[in-house]
Amino acid sequence: MPIPDPNEQIRLNKYMSNAGICSRREADEYIQQGLVKVNGQVVTELGTKISHNDIVEYDEKVVTPESKCYILLNKPKDCITTSDDPNGRLTVMDIVKGACNERIYPVGRLDRNTTGVLLLTNDGDLASKLTHPKFVKKKIYHVWCDRDISEDDMQRIADGIELEDGPIHADAISYATETDRNQAGIEIHSGRNRIVRRIFESLGYHVTKLDRVYFAGLTKKNLPRGRWRYLTQEEVNYLKMGSFE
Repeated sequence: MPIPDPNEQIRLNKYMSNAGICSRREADEYIQQGLVKVNGQVVTELGTKISHNDIVEYDEKVVTPESKCYILLNKPKDCITTSDDPNGRLTVMDIVKGACNERIYPVGRLDRNTTGVLLLTNDGDLASKLTHPKFVKKKIYHVWCDRDISEDDMQRIADGIELEDGPIHADAISYATETDRNQAGIEIHSGRNRIVRRIFESLGYHVTKLDRVYFAGLTKKNLPRGRWRYLTQEEVNYLKMGSFE
């Protein structure tokens, strides 16, 4: 862990959200309501900056920045990528329960029946870096269709097709095995919703199975479906440096 520069200033709302207490927006509300003290004084001004030596209290308790937690899950089928589900269905949060005390969140989302690589963390800066359209990261999916995919259609997907929300093309696409023509590997950068399923459906195929095998340099190597592990420090550094496509 790099030692924080004691003179570096940080916005109070960011400090509170880094501490895992609430979102920045909620922090602003607490500040306006007079619930937050800095060095014993109530602070109500939004945008107030503090340094690491200042003591912040919320609800009469001292706020300490929380440690960052990074978890890689090989998401199983029939499980949804949300923090909680009003209908009581299994969520990815149920699977990683107890992994850390911090409140972590999925980075991006996979459909209920899509399996594979999913990152969960409480590092909001990294999460937005990985999902922001400007920096959208490489993803590779293994796709199973209900019938053989023609070579013409493979070429079409590579060249680009028109969907209702605009054109899309695969960065790379190939048959996944020598023998089964109904399976493809597709590499794509788009963060659009259900994009892989929609590409194949637009050409008349039905995707029977979809597995994300690669996301931003992370793979599910040695990670059985439904299991999770902590990222190594090396992997975290690698993600933060953005030294991958």
